Amino acid sequence: MIDALAKVPLFAGLDRTELAPLALMTVARSYPGNVIVVNEGDRADTLYFVLSGRIKVFFAGADGREVVLSTQGPGTHFGDMMLDDGVRSASVMTLEPCRLAALSRDAFRGFLVHHPDTALALIKSLIRRTRSMNDRVRDLSLVDVCGRVTKLLLSLAHEVDGRLIVEERLTQQEIGDRIGASREMVSRVLKDLKADRTVRFEGRRIVVLRRPPVCR
Repeated sequence: MIDALAKVPLFAGLDRTELAPLALMTVARSYPGNVIVVNEGDRADTLYFVLSGRIKVFFAGADGREVVLSTQGPGTHFGDMMLDDGVRSASVMTLEPCRLAALSRDAFRGFLVHHPDTALALIKSLIRRTRSMNDRVRDLSLVDVCGRVTKLLLSLAHEVDGRLIVEERLTQQEIGDRIGASREMVSRVLKDLKADRTVRFEGRRIVVLRRPPVCR
């Protein structure tokens, strides 16, 4: 467990001796894909670390529609808002088989008291998430669906052999969930981008051929 925690950016700079007490209080567990780990509104008393696999953080409406706030992979954490003694503000689901480590609120609070650098790293992480949420609100308010789709594709694309490729396999519904749009609107935008030779589909991968033009 010490080796796993050492890979979490939140604990960067801590040596094995400092991590040892925390590792003893951390419990790892394997989860299959597509299962709920925490539900919005649940009592919040545990911090989770993603050791392997991917998860999504999302809201779900009464009609079944979802808004995905983020997807996360190994080295990330979720549930840090449990420090204010409130309930869970969002739900978390595994996207594939995952191994997660859980740490109780009381144990983490005690650790932060004696490790101010980790407390500062946590504050910075929360600030980054707040900035991200601000960007989401601005996009939903001021950017049309085409702009939100292209912005998402560019944020996910990585250069592979000189090409920008979105390796993550996303359905049109998943794209819509992330940007707050219907699957039908996403389908229409992707068809336009393909017709404009802005993107190309290779199986379930998306290749970004050029920076998308201003959407119509």
